[in-house]
Amino acid sequence: DPVPPLQVIRPEPCGVCGSRIRFGKTAIKCCQCQLLLHTKCRGQCPSPCAPRPRHHAWPREGVLADFAPSTPPLVPILVVQCVTEVETRGLTETGLYRVPGTEQLVREWKRRLLRAGGALPALSSVTDIHVVCGGPKVREGEGTPFSLTLLPGTATDIPDDAASDTALRHVVSKLPPANRDTLAFLMLHLLRVSRSPDCKMDVLNLSRVFGPTLVGHSSANPTPLTIMEDTPRQCKVVARLLSLPPSFWRGFVGTEQENLVPT
Repeated sequence: DPVPPLQVIRPEPCGVCGSRIRFGKTAIKCCQCQLLLHTKCRGQCPSPCAPRPRHHAWPREGVLADFAPSTPPLVPILVVQCVTEVETRGLTETGLYRVPGTEQLVREWKRRLLRAGGALPALSSVTDIHVVCGGPKVREGEGTPFSLTLLPGTATDIPDDAASDTALRHVVSKLPPANRDTLAFLMLHLLRVSRSPDCKMDVLNLSRVFGPTLVGHSSANPTPLTIMEDTPRQCKVVARLLSLPPSFWRGFVGTEQENLVPT
């Protein structure tokens, strides 16, 4: 929702390409999300428009709710747009989420994201879809403002499958709303990835990739030994989550909002 072009009175980065908009140059700013961009970059403006976080700019870190929209489902636009781009271009890619993107490109992408103050650069310009996959795999301490550790480390190990499912449903339902909705959105996405014959990423492979990302540790300050011991349990929890029926997850994000970006 752009306003008429304006003149830049202090150099600021373009929210789409990341290059600096120099003093006196013409730029466009969105009325809703305050995204500032070159006039030439208007055609690459991210869609849908993402209202600004509750802070004037993204803090260096915060809880997931600080970056979620104000109305349900409470899924940060970063996660929504990354998932949408992956589903648009990546469901024919072998090893999706397992094959890493070029480390330098992933670092540059995260740097541009932070420099843009919370406005996601246009993902269509990122040629390598494995770089985009780095968004939903954000972990604590990786230079992004929030961690996607959505489940507490106490999400338990119960041998009986039925009892385990009941316990996990209870844990999920008691999560903070932004964590719960984001987890549901990701689970539905990962189920679609697991069903793609081209990706060759079954539930076991995906649980190995996302276990450390989505499930916390058994202690607040884990030692290297604890981290090593927690890894198999984290993977098992994600595998159990992916075994829950899609209808359970749709109950949080809504049947019509399984993909939050309109086609």
